[in-house]
Amino acid sequence: MGRRLLTLVLGALFGALLHISQVVLAGLPNIELVSLLIIVWTRVFRWWALPGIAVFILLQGLMYGFGIYWMSYLYIWFLLWGIVILIPRRPAPPLLRAVGWALLSGAYGFAFGALTAIPWFFIGGPSAALSYWLAGLPFDALHAGGNFVFALILAVPLMDVLEKIGRRAHMLDP
Repeated sequence: MGRRLLTLVLGALFGALLHISQVVLAGLPNIELVSLLIIVWTRVFRWWALPGIAVFILLQGLMYGFGIYWMSYLYIWFLLWGIVILIPRRPAPPLLRAVGWALLSGAYGFAFGALTAIPWFFIGGPSAALSYWLAGLPFDALHAGGNFVFALILAVPLMDVLEKIGRRAHMLDP
């Protein structure tokens, strides 16, 4: 399979996986697997994660509408990708890796409300952004907790499995 075709197929599959995981857990307040999956996929496949993130954002807009929340998706998920890309690859014991990814995912979940408040700053000014962010702090706490637990339990095993798949498919960057 050509690299371009593989990129398109994997992007579509990863984007669909992100979207389905978000829809399945939509009944829980700010509990999601999207952050974990983006961290894991980015860590293993690096640049290959970008098309999937774009597909996810598009699917979210098509399903829920292209509202103000969606504008923040245009930078929030790519920012998480960028943070993961910047983390150096160093060998570490599995527990240390798990705790590190859990802390990143939890912190990102807690910061999510502040990041989604940015469009409100431009729409309604600083007071609108601040009130939006403060009103969502309880949900950000749930988001952080869910992200932390999911990443603590699943990040390292998922990375290990995907690295094996990536090596077999010759998809991993040197």
